[in-house]
Amino acid sequence: MVNVQSSTIGYPRIGGKREWKRALERFWNGDISEAELLATTEELRLDSLAKQRKLGIDLVPVGDFSLYDHVLDTSIMFGVVPKRFGYTGGKVSLETYFAIARGTKDAVASEMTKWFNTNYHYIVPELEGITPQLVENRPLAFYKEAKEKLGIDGKPVLLGPVTYIKLAKSYGNENFASLLQEFTPLYVQVLQELAEAGAQYVQIDEPILTKELSAEEIEQVKKAYTAMSKAVPQLKIILQTYFEKIANYEAVAALPVHGLGLDFVHGDSLSLLQKYGFPKDKVLAAGVIDGRNVWRADLDKKVALLQDILEHVEQERLIVQSSASLLHVPVSTEPEEKLDPVIKGGLAFANEKIAEIVLLTKGVQKGGAAITAGLEESRKALAALNNSKYRQNTEVKENVAKLTDQDVNRALPFAERIQAQEQRFQLPLLPTTTIGSLPQTPEVRQTRSKWRKGEITDQAYEQYINSQIDKWIAIQEEIGIDVLVHGEFERTDMVEYFGEKFAGFAVSEFGWVQSYGSRCVKPPLILGDVAFSEPITVKESVYAQSLTKKPVKGMLTGPVTILNWSFVRDDIPRFDVLNQIALALRQEIEALEKSGIRMIQVDEPALREGLPLDPEKHKAYLEAAVYAFKLATASVQNDTQIHTHMCYSEFNGIIDSISALDADVISIETSRSHGEIISAFENNTYDKEIGLGVYDIHSPRVPSKEEMKQNIHRALQTIQPTQFWINPDCGLKTRKEEETIEGLKVMVEAAKEVRESQLATVQK
Repeated sequence: MVNVQSSTIGYPRIGGKREWKRALERFWNGDISEAELLATTEELRLDSLAKQRKLGIDLVPVGDFSLYDHVLDTSIMFGVVPKRFGYTGGKVSLETYFAIARGTKDAVASEMTKWFNTNYHYIVPELEGITPQLVENRPLAFYKEAKEKLGIDGKPVLLGPVTYIKLAKSYGNENFASLLQEFTPLYVQVLQELAEAGAQYVQIDEPILTKELSAEEIEQVKKAYTAMSKAVPQLKIILQTYFEKIANYEAVAALPVHGLGLDFVHGDSLSLLQKYGFPKDKVLAAGVIDGRNVWRADLDKKVALLQDILEHVEQERLIVQSSASLLHVPVSTEPEEKLDPVIKGGLAFANEKIAEIVLLTKGVQKGGAAITAGLEESRKALAALNNSKYRQNTEVKENVAKLTDQDVNRALPFAERIQAQEQRFQLPLLPTTTIGSLPQTPEVRQTRSKWRKGEITDQAYEQYINSQIDKWIAIQEEIGIDVLVHGEFERTDMVEYFGEKFAGFAVSEFGWVQSYGSRCVKPPLILGDVAFSEPITVKESVYAQSLTKKPVKGMLTGPVTILNWSFVRDDIPRFDVLNQIALALRQEIEALEKSGIRMIQVDEPALREGLPLDPEKHKAYLEAAVYAFKLATASVQNDTQIHTHMCYSEFNGIIDSISALDADVISIETSRSHGEIISAFENNTYDKEIGLGVYDIHSPRVPSKEEMKQNIHRALQTIQPTQFWINPDCGLKTRKEEETIEGLKVMVEAAKEVRESQLATVQK
């Protein structure tokens, strides 16, 4: 009899100190060969597998590693390469792989968007005109590698066909049934080859099943999984879901697979078991350890949860695992030597979560007495954090408790205050601006690193930052941009920077996670009550404004984005933390305004991504998000202009909430989605000012002036010229200086030409 087993769904790719990122970027810069890149990443991959086995995991996932993105990996496995990249068949080259993700001089990169409601980005597959075929069995290669080089009989992981198709672009070919029928034989071939190689388990990820599917779609899903299961009856297929509870639980639970993976942390999956039970012929892979947050688990509660689960499934049919891939958390707390021991003791990164999984598995196998020491250690660490000074700020709690609706409304409605703003700023038609950040060169990062290490003085560092501001204010004025930015050279990351300044936050040293491609972020830790301590952005903003007569935007990150892009304490309601952040930002905004900064951008790129997958939770989330944004921004004068920025979002369903933010100007990504977001404004009336990004900054490619003009004209079919701003899609921090200058020059030239044509039309 097989006893309860331990497993993970996936593991971080980047290495403990981002070795993966550095190898990728060295390869892209031509500093290492393809062979050297592959050798380095193989070493990292094998080390990760060995670490999981050493920590005690029974079912080690293989094939979850990626050089860029696992959805893109699925595309190239099946030869799904857009025609513009010149692919002619066979195994997809690494050059083409990265071209799809990053674009080339002659071919626009594929769209990139958020992976469900996380801050991870995936490359959206393009299925138009594609006949898929299996050109490389990636899970098989990874399975063989682990078996031959480490002796690990791993659990191959692949993205399921339902999720892959549902997340793809088909440009009019919306026939889910025919696409699924086309891909199913290819998945069968992948599974057959795995079975022939000796694989016992395979994990097929279908997170899309947390969303409601129609009866017809469910029938097609059943046909696909029936075909796969019949083809490989000896293979134990674990159908893995995560991020929420399954929407069509009864139908999914009846699919002919060996096991079903459920998220018991972010989805109320226990209620499904209690209402419908669990199939007697299946294994339950129970995600009880949080794969998306970094706090040590309350193991007593997890033991109780597992006891509840065991009322519905026998011990021998249980797998204990993380709720989602550990891709979403850092690798290990071990090197975090600078954190307060109380904080460090309350954390669990990937390796520590694996230890929790193994401990809980042991408890199920051998009883609670076998894990008494581990439980006691957990209790002490959590008690130390909960009773610490970080969570005892009564003033913050009282300020949140006494908030009223009067605290969240501007003095005048938009239609009246915009007149005062126009009088103050005197901007031309179709004003140009950027989103905020400007290139952070290696020199900028190295200088910051020296300052942090104490190798240069505070004064020397401030002088250096000011020199960068001097340089880029001059560049922006020379290019002819209408509303300038200071460039954010003093900031490591748009969220981490505020985490370093507000009370109630801590910042780790090695807590990196992948965001997109080689881009890694280090989310701050919201561990206590959040409070404003002193002005954060005023000094640089005021200095930049002193250099020019044009308006310079103050640049802040909004409360919802700070919340969604941080690791948030889990001992109080999440929306209480959100309002604490908003109150702290309100004081920062008031400090900027008092110092003469009258155009202030409060970025909310993560507002849409934080929308819960469960539709029943949408209303509460959106109301809380709107309330917090208004709480942060509503106290300014009528002629102070509030901007915000959002990206990678489907806005049709939340356009009313966006309008309710009551920001004077909003900028939104649109170029990488081929302008499709504009449809949200075709179908809804939007009465405020708006900038739809006219070129993609996530690719080194600089579009032509005609391309940018085309994007502008496309937007002007829906939006009035008097409402419209012209800007890039997003911040320019990750771009090189020459790319940035060239891109902005082209953007301003395009704007001027369209402006002249619009003015000429009005004069006629």
